[in-house]
Amino acid sequence: MRNLLAGLAITLVGLTGNAFAADYPERPIMLMVSYGAGGATDFQARIVTMTAGNEDALGMPIAIINKPGAGGRVGWNWFAKDADSDGYTLGAYNIPHFIAQSIKGGVQYNKDSFEPIANWGADPAVFIVGKDSPFNSMADVVAYAKANPGKLTYSGAGLFVGHHIAALQIEKAADVKMQYIPTKGGGAAAMKSVIAGDVLGGINNLSDAYRAREAGNVKILGVADLNRNEEFLPDVPTMMEQGLDVDNSSVNFRGIMVPKGTPPEIIDKLATTVPEMFKNKRVAGKMNAGGSPMHIMTREQVQKLWKEREETLNDLLQGL
Repeated sequence: MRNLLAGLAITLVGLTGNAFAADYPERPIMLMVSYGAGGATDFQARIVTMTAGNEDALGMPIAIINKPGAGGRVGWNWFAKDADSDGYTLGAYNIPHFIAQSIKGGVQYNKDSFEPIANWGADPAVFIVGKDSPFNSMADVVAYAKANPGKLTYSGAGLFVGHHIAALQIEKAADVKMQYIPTKGGGAAAMKSVIAGDVLGGINNLSDAYRAREAGNVKILGVADLNRNEEFLPDVPTMMEQGLDVDNSSVNFRGIMVPKGTPPEIIDKLATTVPEMFKNKRVAGKMNAGGSPMHIMTREQVQKLWKEREETLNDLLQGL
């Protein structure tokens, strides 16, 4: 009798969970972006979720809420500590950002604080200067930095984000000391400081830099990746092509995650639906128009990515 009752209890729990997943979502969903409005993460998050309300997607709209500050720390600390784990509060992740920050310490999260759902893009870091800058190559930047130690100022979206990792790699590879300036407000604010001439250069996302170059505001001197980006910047050489040993460790992978403790039935439904939502032709068209490289990955692929990046960053950050 005891075994029979236990079996019935397990069956009821399973049925309840399945019914819950079948009805989900029953109201609009929130997606937390830990960077300011107008930056690459915010810009792309609004595009990739634009079809969420369609019947062949989630059937409910996704609203973006921005919680910027400290290179993403403010938003991700909130997401780890205070976000509801009921499937109605999603978060945008940035790798290597939150993993690097958790390795360096001072935050209340690590990769095990969250459950990945799917990845939508991979955005390399690039070195930019203002349109009227005398620098036309990374060789020009390095030469100035060697002649003026510590005086070459350049902006980025925060500390121990992809921009900062690329900056540390460039300085190490060139054996120079420059002045990296983390800006409040993420990539959008970092870009504005370059355009306004507040700094001599900057590290930013390829997608942001592409749009700024199209508008005639900046020059892009180098890409921190293993290969050129043939889709958007075929004319811009990689750092390696210019003699700097800078790999793809700073490439910014973006996607959607949920807090730890979210019901597995909800995770499964999101993991099945969200990658297909990212494949929508309208989404792809708008991402392409905005110079935003797409790289769709499933939950299982992202889990592997997080694990591999944690191992790589543990070694990399010790060396830097």
